[in-house]
Amino acid sequence: MRKYALINARVFDSNLSQFVESAVFIEGARILAVEKIKRSQIPSGFTQIDLQGRYLMPGLIDAHLHLAGMRSGDMVKEHLLTPYETLVARTVTDLKSLIEAGFTTVVDAGGSIAINLKKAIQEGTIAGPRIVAAGHSLSQTFGHGDEHFLPIDYVDPRTSKFKGGFGSLICDGVAECIKAARYALRCGADFIKIMATGGVLSERDRPEYTQFTVEEIKAIVEEANHARKFVHAHAQGKDGIMNALLGGVKVIAHAIYIDDESCKLAKEKNAIIVPTLSIVEHLIIHGKQIGAPEWGLRKSEEVYKIHVENIKKAYEHGVKIAAGTDFIGGTKAFKHGENALEILLLVDKIGMKPEQALLSATKVAAEAAGLSQLVGSIDKGKLADLLIVEDNPLSNVKILMDHSKISAVFKEGILFKDKIGLEKYFN
Repeated sequence: MRKYALINARVFDSNLSQFVESAVFIEGARILAVEKIKRSQIPSGFTQIDLQGRYLMPGLIDAHLHLAGMRSGDMVKEHLLTPYETLVARTVTDLKSLIEAGFTTVVDAGGSIAINLKKAIQEGTIAGPRIVAAGHSLSQTFGHGDEHFLPIDYVDPRTSKFKGGFGSLICDGVAECIKAARYALRCGADFIKIMATGGVLSERDRPEYTQFTVEEIKAIVEEANHARKFVHAHAQGKDGIMNALLGGVKVIAHAIYIDDESCKLAKEKNAIIVPTLSIVEHLIIHGKQIGAPEWGLRKSEEVYKIHVENIKKAYEHGVKIAAGTDFIGGTKAFKHGENALEILLLVDKIGMKPEQALLSATKVAAEAAGLSQLVGSIDKGKLADLLIVEDNPLSNVKILMDHSKISAVFKEGILFKDKIGLEKYFN
């Protein structure tokens, strides 16, 4: 295995939350050591790569998105009218955009494409970030994942003749929830995604509507735990958030109506909130132009300010917050590759310091992905997922949205993007 040392670099120390001049030693896919060491002290056998004072970060992680191959905001018509194979082909290009933007891991929070494209990435057939995928979500009948405009036997992939859309395993009562959880695991789910409330982008319910009982959620969590997996919940209303936390859910997505009581419970349970501010931001700005349904736009306008204020509250309570966009692919909005928007919003809207926002998109997001032992920081023994940037993102986090400032991207020690001539060291 190739051994090399990245020298003359400012390395993001996740414990100190700052950049420190260090050398990073890599062998194969792993980081061997991170040390403050002079160039003359580099051991023999290591190829020295001088980064000339550039900034070295852990690879970014989007803790909640969907690799859906969409190109508009009309999630009803697009999956009905676009061939499934076209959606998959678009997703392949989205994956390339993601890794070139510095995202080395993504969490796909429900859908039929990512769970099977994962293998193509692992074997090197296509380029992209590491995928942690839920596969099909679990929804109650008349839940956020029940696409009511289709016959119910077309919604549930166990019975569906319709290849496309997000789909959900429809389950009601403890016994059905157990069976659906086991089916998701059978399909290769890295974690189980549930719909614990209604939502903004489901027509006939609202974010405040509670879905699944605590007993149903506990049964799903137990099945996940049996397979050493975890549960990630779409939970927007306060009661649904509480039910998910009481049921043992690890990751709470969106959390629009989180309040003091549910913040305290989230902290007590050591749960992680993934606010996904980016998708609502884009719906407000671009929604009408890209064909998002009227009911989705109306609810986005209703919840936007409330969402921001409540996530500020969660931040003030010290709840763990991971960066995730809920992006689904697109052109003017939801475009994969622009996912660093969430980091910017955590700073501008929530009031995080830049270093805290970086941790939300690296160390905390790795925990939300179930990979905290492997990625999320530049530490001995972890995978060499690395991002080299030209300027200090702590001075201006917007540079992470400027792809010209992202000089190089490594995933597991392999160079996936190179704007500064590093390729010569790997030929």
